[in-house]
Amino acid sequence: MAATPRFRTVPSEDADPKHPVDETLPPLKMFTSGLQHVAAMYAGVVAPPMIVGPAVGLTATETAFLMGASLFTAGIATLLQTLGFWRVGARLPFVNGVSFAGVTPMIAIGKDRGHDGIAVIFGAIIVASLLGFVLAPYFCKLVRFFPPVVTGTVITLIGVSLLPVAFNWSQGGNAGADDYGSTTNITMAAVTLVIVLALRKLLRGFLQQIAILLGLVIGTLIAIPVGITDFGALGDADLVGFPTPFHFGAPQFEIAAIVSMCIVMLVCMTESTADMLALGKIVGRPADERTIEGGLRADTLGSAISPLFNGFMCSAFAQNIGLVAMTKVRSRFVVAAGGVILVVLGLVPVAASVIALVPLPVLGGAGIVLFGSVAASGIQTLAAAALEKGENALIVATAVGIGLIPIAAPDFYHAFPEDLLVVLDSGISTGCVVAILLNLAFNHLGRKLSADTDAEAEGETRGSGQPKDPMALPVAH
Repeated sequence: MAATPRFRTVPSEDADPKHPVDETLPPLKMFTSGLQHVAAMYAGVVAPPMIVGPAVGLTATETAFLMGASLFTAGIATLLQTLGFWRVGARLPFVNGVSFAGVTPMIAIGKDRGHDGIAVIFGAIIVASLLGFVLAPYFCKLVRFFPPVVTGTVITLIGVSLLPVAFNWSQGGNAGADDYGSTTNITMAAVTLVIVLALRKLLRGFLQQIAILLGLVIGTLIAIPVGITDFGALGDADLVGFPTPFHFGAPQFEIAAIVSMCIVMLVCMTESTADMLALGKIVGRPADERTIEGGLRADTLGSAISPLFNGFMCSAFAQNIGLVAMTKVRSRFVVAAGGVILVVLGLVPVAASVIALVPLPVLGGAGIVLFGSVAASGIQTLAAAALEKGENALIVATAVGIGLIPIAAPDFYHAFPEDLLVVLDSGISTGCVVAILLNLAFNHLGRKLSADTDAEAEGETRGSGQPKDPMALPVAH
């Protein structure tokens, strides 16, 4: 009899290992890594309410209330993204917070209208968000139009578009301040940048992963004797405070405001789609249609819930993608821990003010590394985009050039209608749209015509044994 073949038994955990995105880390590492995400996004979360509050006529106390509410709702939206339920949530290390895209239209809607202005803004956000939730299953199907030549372009633009934010922070953050752009501020940003780079070079393991957080702490300590650390917020903050639902009154619904915020929602959904594709590549779990659908539902549901607790529209925070790329910590539960911290900061104003102690120049120095890492990830993606073939290089050149217009020439579109500026002033959105359209024109429509021609040529040479060029096959749509 033939010998019975022997097979090597492979343990089930080796056959189906847990993806790094789904790994849980030790509690201390989970907390510190989550806190690092919060530190990276904190200024971006509180900046929109700091701008919108005074513009609509709110007092300093009411504006501070908006800031706490924004932290609270950003935490809820982040938990929806990372943990999710049903078909809601990308279940990636995806951070959500108040979108900058809505700042200009919100000011236009509520300028000098006080509580009524805020109520109209909240009403428009609710309607736009619910509409976005309904559209998410259809919007996510655009993923097939995001090949590497498109995603690489958009990721690069995300990083480059964020760098001016870091430069502004490095100068002090407030262009009207006397010390804006002072040598002290810029030197502190440079010192923090050097500290972060040195820590990344010298440290190993977990400490290397939290180099950004350590750099922010060391930079803040150095800033104290320099005199640019403001302890005023710590002294004025309440110990506990809950964002009372509809604190500024019941939401009001005006057609013009709703249309404006619907445009903002489409912009946010476009940017979130690009961000999810970028993050999926960075963490090694490419974002498919199902993932993007869940992510968009989390975005829109979080935005619909946000006005209930006096928060604004929520969207992806690209700076945290840079943090994931830099630290290599891919666990979504780390970001979920950051979401819990955001909720606590929203409920405990005095805790939020501790994070606010980090001077903007210090944050700006670290931001240069963070946002530059996003751009570097985009360049890595473009390296795999076969730029030597067809018109791919032309697609990238045109999309990047148009995407840089709002950065290089901020007043370029000043004569256009304000509603269009919501899209045109976002280099990420315009670059994304241009890349998609050019990719369709050169790599889909053009390839279909080429395939038809090649099919005719194959008919003439059939039977010759010559294999058909696979690049001439029609692209599946």
